[in-house]
Amino acid sequence: MASPDFEDIVEDFEFLEDWEDRYRYVIDLGKQMAPLEAALKVPATKVDGCASQVWLHPSIEAGVFHFDGESDAMIVRGLIAVLRALYNGLDVGQVAGVDARAEFGRLGLNDHLSAQRSNGLRAMIERIGLVASAAIEASE
Repeated sequence: MASPDFEDIVEDFEFLEDWEDRYRYVIDLGKQMAPLEAALKVPATKVDGCASQVWLHPSIEAGVFHFDGESDAMIVRGLIAVLRALYNGLDVGQVAGVDARAEFGRLGLNDHLSAQRSNGLRAMIERIGLVASAAIEASE
């Protein structure tokens, strides 16, 4: 259930055989994101469980999920960009149905992230799920 943007990333990864090239690609994705406004870097948007500083700012308009984010670590900023490709534009009800671990497995990232980065990624995915669940509950 991946978005076309995420499928583009999967296709690009297939062409990059070297993991250093794949890391550079992920970092470049992060560099392409607009910076998160300083006013949005507050405790409420900060993600606990990440070794680096991470902020996720979700928004839901007309039932469509979207989030922006930022990190002080280049690779984590890239992971945020990959998560944005995976989740942005989905109906809020579809967010919980995304198996992010399996989708990241398609990229091979599960096997190439440090334990700290994996924990941080898991924390970001959990935050996204909690926001979507809260939005669903609020609309009922």
